[in-house]
Amino acid sequence: MLLPILTVLHQEHSTPGRVGYALQRLGYRLDVRRPRFGDLLPESMLDHAAGIIFGGPMSANDEDDFIRREIDWIGVPLKEHKPFLGICLGAQMCAKHLGGRVFRHPQGRAEIGYYPIRPTAAGLAVVNVWPECVYQWHREGFDLPPGAELLAEGDTFEVQAIRYERAFALQFHPDVTHAMMHKWTTRGEERMGLPGARPRHTHFADRAVYDYSARAWLSVFLERWIGS
Repeated sequence: MLLPILTVLHQEHSTPGRVGYALQRLGYRLDVRRPRFGDLLPESMLDHAAGIIFGGPMSANDEDDFIRREIDWIGVPLKEHKPFLGICLGAQMCAKHLGGRVFRHPQGRAEIGYYPIRPTAAGLAVVNVWPECVYQWHREGFDLPPGAELLAEGDTFEVQAIRYERAFALQFHPDVTHAMMHKWTTRGEERMGLPGARPRHTHFADRAVYDYSARAWLSVFLERWIGS
């Protein structure tokens, strides 16, 4: 039997979305923890196949206790050579753990909607076909931490995907489902007024164009990640 995947979420009703569905199809059970609401994180990964930290509206620079605990905890899968994946906030936490910087865009720009990314040679070695555009929901980014490989880059925020040994960090959201997009663009409507953000209607129009390639990429990526 496959060991479960430790899954860290940050909102009371948030879900692992498409990433969760894909991992369950591969036969993995998800052990969902919400440290923000008091759940503990394991001191060892002995009972887990891998760990994932998902996104959230908070910042990796916040001083909340659960933020600091999650950033510190990333050292557990790194030390034990277990696959780790950070998505959006989780990616920024990973970068910060590795000594990178998490920051707002100098012109106050955000990425809310679909934006182009470009895989590097290292990224193409992981998955040989990447989506042209990916879904984003953030106004902070991170720089390349010492010792990490750049897998994909963008225009507004240069670092979009990195790898450090068996840890991967993605600034974009391969987890987003159609239902999640509806929820985010409704509850977070004010975010679409930020400089650089895309209007709500383009989120759904662009999803019709780019979602197939994003879904195909995710399927390959997760198999490579879990087997890394």
